[in-house]
Amino acid sequence: MDRATLPRPNTFAGLSLSLDRHAERREQSSWVAAQEAAPAARYLLLDAAGEAYVRLDQTTLRWLDPDERAQWLDTRPASLLGVADQRPYFMLVLDDGADLAALEQALEARRMSLRHAGMQLPADQAGLFAFAKGLSHWQRETRRCARCGSELQLVSAGHRARCSNAECGRLHFPRTDAAVIMLVEHEGACLLGRQAGWPAGRYSTLAGFVEPGESLEDAVRREVAEEAGVIVDEVHYHSSQPWPMPASLMVGFVATATSPHIERRDHELEDVRWFTPAQILAGLDDGSFVPSPPLSVSYHLLAWWLQQRAGLDLDACVAAASSSGHGFPASG
Repeated sequence: MDRATLPRPNTFAGLSLSLDRHAERREQSSWVAAQEAAPAARYLLLDAAGEAYVRLDQTTLRWLDPDERAQWLDTRPASLLGVADQRPYFMLVLDDGADLAALEQALEARRMSLRHAGMQLPADQAGLFAFAKGLSHWQRETRRCARCGSELQLVSAGHRARCSNAECGRLHFPRTDAAVIMLVEHEGACLLGRQAGWPAGRYSTLAGFVEPGESLEDAVRREVAEEAGVIVDEVHYHSSQPWPMPASLMVGFVATATSPHIERRDHELEDVRWFTPAQILAGLDDGSFVPSPPLSVSYHLLAWWLQQRAGLDLDACVAAASSSGHGFPASG
Protein backbone atom coordinates (compact mmCIF):
# COMPACT_ATOMS: atom_id res chain seq x y z
CA MET A 1 0.00 0.00 0.00
CA ASP A 2 1.25 3.49 -0.76
CA ARG A 3 0.69 6.41 1.60
CA ALA A 4 -2.48 7.49 -0.19
CA THR A 5 -4.12 4.13 0.44
CA LEU A 6 -2.93 3.49 4.00
CA PRO A 7 -5.77 2.59 6.40
CA ARG A 8 -6.69 4.96 9.20
CA PRO A 9 -5.57 3.95 12.71
CA ASN A 10 -7.69 1.32 14.45
CA THR A 11 -9.26 1.94 17.85
CA PHE A 12 -6.81 1.26 20.73
CA ALA A 13 -3.84 1.31 18.29
CA GLY A 14 -1.05 3.90 18.09
CA LEU A 15 -0.35 4.12 21.83
CA SER A 16 3.42 3.95 21.22
CA LEU A 17 3.24 7.41 19.64
CA SER A 18 2.51 8.94 23.04
CA LEU A 19 3.55 6.40 25.69
CA ASP A 20 7.02 5.05 26.54
CA ARG A 21 6.38 1.74 28.30
CA HIS A 22 9.94 1.65 29.72
CA ALA A 23 10.03 -2.15 29.54
CA GLU A 24 13.77 -2.07 30.15
CA ARG A 25 13.27 -0.39 33.56
CA ARG A 26 10.49 -2.53 35.01
CA GLU A 27 13.03 -4.58 36.98
CA GLN A 28 14.57 -1.44 38.50
CA SER A 29 12.54 -1.34 41.70
CA SER A 30 14.04 1.94 42.94
CA TRP A 31 13.23 3.69 39.67
CA VAL A 32 9.67 2.32 39.65
CA ALA A 33 9.19 3.39 43.29
CA ALA A 34 10.38 6.89 42.43
CA GLN A 35 7.83 7.08 39.61
CA GLU A 36 5.05 5.94 41.95
CA ALA A 37 5.97 8.67 44.43
CA ALA A 38 6.27 11.43 41.84
CA PRO A 39 3.67 14.21 42.27
CA ALA A 40 2.89 13.94 38.55
CA ALA A 41 2.04 10.21 38.77
CA ARG A 42 -1.47 9.16 37.83
CA TYR A 43 -3.29 5.89 38.55
CA LEU A 44 -5.92 4.22 36.37
CA LEU A 45 -8.45 2.38 38.51
CA LEU A 46 -10.11 -0.82 37.24
CA ASP A 47 -12.69 -2.93 39.03
CA ALA A 48 -12.45 -6.73 39.15
CA ALA A 49 -14.47 -7.00 35.92
CA GLY A 50 -12.04 -4.77 34.04
CA GLU A 51 -14.22 -1.65 33.91
CA ALA A 52 -12.53 1.72 34.40
CA TYR A 53 -13.67 4.80 36.28
CA VAL A 54 -14.54 7.80 34.12
CA ARG A 55 -15.56 11.31 35.14
CA LEU A 56 -19.22 12.16 35.55
CA ASP A 57 -18.86 15.61 34.01
CA GLN A 58 -17.03 14.56 30.85
CA THR A 59 -15.96 11.46 28.96
CA THR A 60 -12.40 11.14 30.21
CA LEU A 61 -10.76 8.67 32.56
CA ARG A 62 -10.89 9.47 36.26
CA TRP A 63 -7.21 9.28 37.18
CA LEU A 64 -6.13 9.16 40.81
CA ASP A 65 -3.27 11.36 41.94
CA PRO A 66 -0.76 10.10 44.57
CA ASP A 67 -2.69 11.67 47.47
CA GLU A 68 -5.94 10.04 46.38
CA ARG A 69 -4.22 6.71 45.97
CA ALA A 70 -2.79 7.00 49.51
CA GLN A 71 -6.22 7.94 50.87
CA TRP A 72 -8.27 5.14 49.29
CA LEU A 73 -5.99 2.43 47.88
CA ASP A 74 -2.68 2.64 49.66
CA THR A 75 -2.39 -1.15 50.05
CA ARG A 76 -3.14 -2.00 46.43
CA PRO A 77 -0.01 -2.78 44.35
CA ALA A 78 0.43 -0.64 41.24
CA SER A 79 1.47 -1.88 37.80
CA LEU A 80 3.48 0.44 35.58
CA LEU A 81 1.89 1.38 32.26
CA GLY A 82 4.54 3.86 31.15
CA VAL A 83 5.47 7.52 30.92
CA ALA A 84 3.95 10.15 28.64
CA ASP A 85 4.94 13.83 28.66
CA GLN A 86 7.05 13.21 31.78
CA ARG A 87 4.01 11.87 33.65
CA PRO A 88 4.15 8.26 34.98
CA TYR A 89 0.99 6.20 34.54
CA PHE A 90 0.07 3.17 36.65
CA MET A 91 -2.82 0.73 37.00
CA LEU A 92 -4.64 -0.23 40.20
CA VAL A 93 -7.08 -3.17 40.29
CA LEU A 94 -9.82 -3.51 42.90
CA ASP A 95 -10.69 -6.74 44.69
CA ASP A 96 -13.99 -8.53 44.10
CA GLY A 97 -15.26 -7.33 47.48
CA ALA A 98 -14.49 -3.64 47.00
CA ASP A 99 -17.24 -1.10 47.73
CA LEU A 100 -17.65 0.11 44.14
CA ALA A 101 -20.59 2.42 44.85
CA ALA A 102 -18.71 4.21 47.62
CA LEU A 103 -15.71 4.75 45.37
CA GLU A 104 -17.91 6.05 42.57
CA GLN A 105 -19.39 8.60 44.95
CA ALA A 106 -16.05 9.60 46.44
CA LEU A 107 -14.40 9.98 43.04
CA GLU A 108 -17.47 11.56 41.41
CA ALA A 109 -17.11 8.94 38.71
CA ARG A 110 -18.89 6.05 37.02
CA ARG A 111 -17.61 2.77 35.65
CA MET A 112 -17.44 2.05 31.94
CA SER A 113 -16.50 -1.04 29.94
CA LEU A 114 -13.74 -0.91 27.34
CA ARG A 115 -16.20 -1.77 24.58
CA HIS A 116 -18.27 1.33 25.36
CA ALA A 117 -15.34 3.57 26.23
CA GLY A 118 -13.42 2.84 23.04
CA MET A 119 -15.48 5.22 20.91
CA GLN A 120 -16.00 7.86 23.61
CA LEU A 121 -12.58 8.40 25.19
CA PRO A 122 -9.75 10.31 23.50
CA ALA A 123 -7.59 7.90 21.48
CA ASP A 124 -4.63 7.92 23.88
CA GLN A 125 -6.87 7.25 26.89
CA ALA A 126 -8.70 4.46 25.08
CA GLY A 127 -5.32 2.90 24.28
CA LEU A 128 -4.19 3.13 27.91
CA PHE A 129 -7.47 1.59 29.06
CA ALA A 130 -7.02 -1.29 26.60
CA PHE A 131 -3.43 -1.82 27.77
CA ALA A 132 -4.50 -1.86 31.42
CA LYS A 133 -7.47 -4.16 30.82
CA GLY A 134 -5.34 -6.72 28.99
CA LEU A 135 -2.66 -6.64 31.68
CA SER A 136 -5.16 -6.89 34.54
CA HIS A 137 -6.93 -9.84 32.90
CA TRP A 138 -3.65 -11.74 32.64
CA GLN A 139 -2.81 -10.95 36.27
CA ARG A 140 -6.24 -12.14 37.43
CA GLU A 141 -6.23 -15.34 35.38
CA THR A 142 -2.59 -16.30 36.03
CA ARG A 143 -2.49 -17.12 39.74
CA ARG A 144 -0.67 -20.48 39.82
CA CYS A 145 2.39 -21.89 38.14
CA ALA A 146 1.62 -24.01 35.08
CA ARG A 147 4.60 -26.25 35.90
CA CYS A 148 4.23 -27.02 39.61
CA GLY A 149 0.94 -25.43 40.72
CA SER A 150 2.46 -23.12 43.33
CA GLU A 151 1.22 -19.56 43.79
CA LEU A 152 2.68 -16.85 41.59
CA GLN A 153 4.05 -13.50 42.71
CA LEU A 154 3.87 -10.45 40.45
CA VAL A 155 7.25 -8.90 39.66
CA SER A 156 8.67 -6.52 37.06
CA ALA A 157 6.18 -3.76 37.91
CA GLY A 158 3.27 -6.14 37.26
CA HIS A 159 4.46 -7.49 33.89
CA ARG A 160 5.88 -10.84 35.03
CA ALA A 161 4.76 -13.52 37.48
CA ARG A 162 7.35 -15.65 39.28
CA CYS A 163 6.62 -19.03 40.85
CA SER A 164 6.88 -18.83 44.65
CA ASN A 165 8.34 -22.34 44.78
CA ALA A 166 12.11 -21.81 45.08
CA GLU A 167 12.78 -25.17 43.43
CA CYS A 168 10.78 -24.09 40.40
CA GLY A 169 11.02 -20.30 40.08
CA ARG A 170 9.44 -20.33 36.63
CA LEU A 171 8.61 -16.94 35.08
CA HIS A 172 5.25 -16.39 33.43
CA PHE A 173 4.65 -13.64 30.86
CA PRO A 174 1.49 -11.82 29.72
CA ARG A 175 -0.33 -13.75 27.02
CA THR A 176 -1.78 -12.43 23.79
CA ASP A 177 -3.87 -14.67 21.53
CA ALA A 178 -3.33 -13.94 17.84
CA ALA A 179 -6.44 -13.88 15.66
CA VAL A 180 -6.81 -13.14 11.95
CA ILE A 181 -9.67 -11.08 10.55
CA MET A 182 -10.01 -10.74 6.80
CA LEU A 183 -11.83 -8.92 4.04
CA VAL A 184 -12.07 -11.52 1.28
CA GLU A 185 -12.88 -10.19 -2.20
CA HIS A 186 -13.65 -11.64 -5.62
CA GLU A 187 -14.46 -9.70 -8.79
CA GLY A 188 -15.91 -6.62 -7.13
CA ALA A 189 -17.64 -8.25 -4.16
CA CYS A 190 -16.59 -8.95 -0.56
CA LEU A 191 -17.39 -11.96 1.61
CA LEU A 192 -19.23 -11.25 4.87
CA GLY A 193 -20.90 -13.49 7.43
CA ARG A 194 -23.15 -13.22 10.47
CA GLN A 195 -23.67 -15.10 13.72
CA ALA A 196 -27.15 -16.06 14.88
CA GLY A 197 -27.09 -13.91 18.02
CA TRP A 198 -26.18 -10.64 16.29
CA PRO A 199 -28.62 -7.77 15.68
CA ALA A 200 -30.79 -8.25 12.61
CA GLY A 201 -28.95 -7.48 9.39
CA ARG A 202 -25.46 -7.31 10.87
CA TYR A 203 -22.67 -8.78 8.72
CA SER A 204 -18.96 -8.79 9.46
CA THR A 205 -15.69 -9.90 7.96
CA LEU A 206 -14.66 -13.47 8.81
CA ALA A 207 -12.21 -14.09 11.66
CA GLY A 208 -10.60 -16.83 13.71
CA PHE A 209 -7.73 -17.73 16.01
CA VAL A 210 -4.29 -18.74 14.76
CA GLU A 211 -3.41 -22.37 15.52
CA PRO A 212 0.01 -23.69 16.65
CA GLY A 213 2.53 -24.05 13.86
CA GLU A 214 0.49 -21.85 11.53
CA SER A 215 1.46 -18.63 9.73
CA LEU A 216 -0.97 -15.72 9.75
CA GLU A 217 -1.55 -16.09 6.00
CA ASP A 218 -2.28 -19.79 6.34
CA ALA A 219 -4.68 -19.05 9.19
CA VAL A 220 -6.59 -16.70 6.87
CA ARG A 221 -6.86 -19.42 4.21
CA ARG A 222 -7.91 -22.12 6.70
CA GLU A 223 -10.53 -20.01 8.48
CA VAL A 224 -12.17 -18.84 5.24
CA ALA A 225 -12.25 -22.42 3.97
CA GLU A 226 -13.70 -23.71 7.24
CA GLU A 227 -16.37 -21.05 7.61
CA ALA A 228 -17.39 -20.50 4.00
CA GLY A 229 -15.75 -23.20 1.86
CA VAL A 230 -14.14 -20.39 -0.15
CA ILE A 231 -10.59 -20.94 -1.40
CA VAL A 232 -8.17 -18.03 -0.93
CA ASP A 233 -4.82 -17.56 -2.63
CA GLU A 234 -3.36 -14.04 -2.21
CA VAL A 235 -3.29 -12.65 1.33
CA HIS A 236 -2.02 -9.13 2.14
CA TYR A 237 -1.61 -7.45 5.53
CA HIS A 238 -3.88 -4.48 6.23
CA SER A 239 -3.58 -3.41 9.89
CA SER A 240 -3.87 -4.73 13.45
CA GLN A 241 -5.77 -3.92 16.60
CA PRO A 242 -5.26 -4.82 20.26
CA TRP A 243 -8.48 -6.45 21.43
CA PRO A 244 -8.18 -7.26 25.15
CA MET A 245 -11.67 -8.75 25.42
CA PRO A 246 -10.15 -10.65 26.97
CA ALA A 247 -6.69 -11.17 25.43
CA SER A 248 -6.55 -11.00 21.64
CA LEU A 249 -4.57 -9.22 18.95
CA MET A 250 -6.65 -8.87 15.79
CA VAL A 251 -4.45 -8.98 12.68
CA GLY A 252 -6.32 -7.70 9.64
CA PHE A 253 -5.83 -8.86 6.06
CA VAL A 254 -7.27 -8.35 2.60
CA ALA A 255 -7.46 -11.64 0.68
CA THR A 256 -8.48 -12.74 -2.80
CA ALA A 257 -10.71 -15.75 -3.48
CA THR A 258 -10.09 -18.02 -6.46
CA SER A 259 -13.84 -18.35 -7.12
CA PRO A 260 -17.13 -17.11 -5.63
CA HIS A 261 -18.32 -20.63 -4.77
CA ILE A 262 -19.53 -20.90 -1.17
CA GLU A 263 -19.82 -24.28 0.55
CA ARG A 264 -20.52 -24.02 4.27
CA ARG A 265 -18.72 -26.84 6.07
CA ASP A 266 -19.87 -26.06 9.58
CA HIS A 267 -22.61 -24.01 11.16
CA GLU A 268 -20.56 -21.54 13.19
CA LEU A 269 -22.09 -18.77 11.09
CA GLU A 270 -25.79 -18.36 10.39
CA ASP A 271 -25.14 -16.95 6.91
CA VAL A 272 -22.23 -16.16 4.58
CA ARG A 273 -22.66 -14.24 1.34
CA TRP A 274 -21.00 -11.94 -1.18
CA PHE A 275 -21.82 -8.22 -1.17
CA THR A 276 -21.05 -5.69 -3.87
CA PRO A 277 -20.62 -2.03 -2.89
CA ALA A 278 -24.00 -1.29 -4.47
CA GLN A 279 -25.67 -4.00 -2.36
CA ILE A 280 -24.06 -2.67 0.81
CA LEU A 281 -25.19 0.88 0.00
CA ALA A 282 -28.73 -0.31 -0.75
CA GLY A 283 -28.80 -2.36 2.46
CA LEU A 284 -27.70 0.63 4.51
CA ASP A 285 -30.39 2.74 2.88
CA ASP A 286 -33.25 0.32 3.57
CA GLY A 287 -31.94 -0.94 6.93
CA SER A 288 -31.33 -4.51 5.83
CA PHE A 289 -27.51 -4.28 6.16
CA VAL A 290 -25.73 -3.42 9.42
CA PRO A 291 -21.91 -3.24 9.51
CA SER A 292 -19.78 -4.11 12.52
CA PRO A 293 -19.46 -1.36 15.16
CA PRO A 294 -16.92 1.36 14.29
CA LEU A 295 -14.90 0.19 17.31
CA SER A 296 -13.76 -2.90 15.43
CA VAL A 297 -11.10 -3.54 12.81
CA SER A 298 -13.82 -5.31 10.82
CA TYR A 299 -15.53 -1.95 10.26
CA HIS A 300 -12.22 -0.40 9.22
CA LEU A 301 -11.53 -3.22 6.77
CA LEU A 302 -14.91 -2.73 5.14
CA ALA A 303 -14.52 1.07 5.13
CA TRP A 304 -11.11 0.80 3.45
CA TRP A 305 -12.43 -1.65 0.84
CA LEU A 306 -15.46 0.49 -0.04
CA GLN A 307 -13.26 3.57 -0.39
CA GLN A 308 -10.67 1.83 -2.55
CA ARG A 309 -13.04 -0.15 -4.74
CA ALA A 310 -16.02 2.19 -5.08
CA GLY A 311 -15.04 5.60 -3.68
CA LEU A 312 -17.65 5.27 -0.92
CA ASP A 313 -17.22 6.75 2.56
CA LEU A 314 -18.71 4.21 4.98
CA ASP A 315 -18.97 6.75 7.81
CA ALA A 316 -20.95 9.11 5.59
CA CYS A 317 -23.16 6.30 4.29
CA VAL A 318 -23.93 5.12 7.83
CA ALA A 319 -24.70 8.68 8.95
CA ALA A 320 -27.02 9.20 6.00
CA ALA A 321 -28.84 5.95 6.74
CA SER A 322 -29.21 6.88 10.41
CA SER A 323 -30.60 10.32 9.55
CA SER A 324 -33.19 8.71 7.29
CA GLY A 325 -34.47 6.57 10.14
CA HIS A 326 -32.52 3.38 9.48
CA GLY A 327 -30.30 3.61 12.53
CA PHE A 328 -28.62 0.58 14.08
CA PRO A 329 -26.76 -0.30 17.27
CA ALA A 330 -23.39 1.41 17.62
CA SER A 331 -21.93 -1.36 19.76
CA GLY A 332 -22.33 -5.00 20.61
